[in-house]
Amino acid sequence: MTTIAFIGLGNMGGPMAANLVKAGHKVCGFDLADSARVAAAKSGLAIVATAAAAVEGADVIVTMLPAGKHVLAVWSDLLPHVKKGAVMIDSSTIDVDSARKAHGLAALHGALSLDAPVSGGVGGATAGTLTFMCGGDDAAFAAARPALENMGKRIVHCGGAGAGQAAKVCNNMILGATMIATAEAFVLGEKLGLSHQALFDVVSTSSGQSWSTTSYCPVPGPVPAAPSSNGYKPGFASALMLKDLKLAQEAAISVGATTPMGATAAQIYAMHNAWGEGGSDFSGVIHLLRGREDLTK
Repeated sequence: MTTIAFIGLGNMGGPMAANLVKAGHKVCGFDLADSARVAAAKSGLAIVATAAAAVEGADVIVTMLPAGKHVLAVWSDLLPHVKKGAVMIDSSTIDVDSARKAHGLAALHGALSLDAPVSGGVGGATAGTLTFMCGGDDAAFAAARPALENMGKRIVHCGGAGAGQAAKVCNNMILGATMIATAEAFVLGEKLGLSHQALFDVVSTSSGQSWSTTSYCPVPGPVPAAPSSNGYKPGFASALMLKDLKLAQEAAISVGATTPMGATAAQIYAMHNAWGEGGSDFSGVIHLLRGREDLTK
């Protein structure tokens, strides 16, 4: 049994921490939100009054926070309380520069560190099937891997400090652009008289196949477990997709990469969020492309 601290018990962090409890670990948790603390306690976490109290004596510390500024602030506060040789894992999705700064803070305090953002959404967090994209040295990856395997199905060491965040923004830039193209095709199919099922049956087994079609089809019906078949309840909210696309564009600018499709995807999701669907699943971008809010079609 490993002693694990988990800071950030929201929609993703809560079920991730619950899976660590199910695996037999002692998990101390903290979150600023009362509702998150209550839900986590019901999952078997020991809830403490402060983040610093959570990390006292912990072998592994996991953070799941909104943005880079939060990660740096929390790590700065926590590290004086972290024992030597413990491993710090940040599973937030943040900018690469902030991730590298967090690694630097950990090194100053004698802690191992890993940036390990995830793919798989709330469903993957609950089922324990997340993909972890990890950045850090070999020792940190080896120390973190047993805990990560209790929360995910695929654990990938992408390289040194910040490499996990780099992989995450590249992956989600592909996902955002692919979902838009998939939704466009289904809207075009509707106008051409194709049923959703007919187009799905073709695309899901042909050269246009993608995860956006086969696992996350943006129209109700063909994939019963997809958010589209469940009122576009996220899943992965459109606001979070926009956040990740903006991070991808920031990264592209910083290294001089040309990403016109990624830039266009960011603009489209900005419109989708401004249109009022930021809290809905990102596959709901199909409503913007239709030009109306019709959750039944």
